[in-house]
Amino acid sequence: MSPFTRQSFNFLNELSVNNEREWFKANQTRYEDNVRTPALKFIQAMQPHITALSPRLTAVPKKVGGSMMRPQRDSRFSKDKTPYKTNVGIQFRHFQGKDVHAPGLYLHIANDGCFLGAGIWHPESKALNAIRTCIDENPNSYKKALRELSAKGFEMQGSQLIRPPKGYDKAHPMLDELKRKDFIAIKPLTIEQVYSTNFVELCAQEFAACQQLMRYLCFALDLDY
Repeated sequence: MSPFTRQSFNFLNELSVNNEREWFKANQTRYEDNVRTPALKFIQAMQPHITALSPRLTAVPKKVGGSMMRPQRDSRFSKDKTPYKTNVGIQFRHFQGKDVHAPGLYLHIANDGCFLGAGIWHPESKALNAIRTCIDENPNSYKKALRELSAKGFEMQGSQLIRPPKGYDKAHPMLDELKRKDFIAIKPLTIEQVYSTNFVELCAQEFAACQQLMRYLCFALDLDY
């Protein structure tokens, strides 16, 4: 049984219309009941599945410092100064990673789109260079990962360079992949899937299809998996 319900989406929708601290504080109990508690229950239910995929991945059902991302937005460098995210973000990240930039598996829940993700988002330059070097030197395993993802309905997305990265020729056969700044595979979900009875099992099955990519990225970054 999925811990998420229609009420989870209703709250996020109301928050998008009333995105201010006073409203959120007045509706804190609703947030806990309809959003945070279901998310923590989902993380707990996913623990054995995540461990089965890799004991190096973490599934931590804690309000702060766990797998659920905090609801507060970091608006310091954004024109959008609204204080709260109108989505739920859950990342099962590699235990050696300290933040969202670590390799991991991801669930995004929002009224304007739900999806599953796998890979690494906005890696620092050292990690990015290591992944590019690995693709250059070991392209076949990476191509195999891409084929596996495509067969399961995942698509590589994220930011890309306009020009070839430094040190790579514009005629390089893997240029499109080398130009990536994010190495994340995305598969959309419907809202109905999110609160379906088999949602936990569905996520476990879909994440299993991302194993080749996760192994490859961890190999490139010299991380155990």
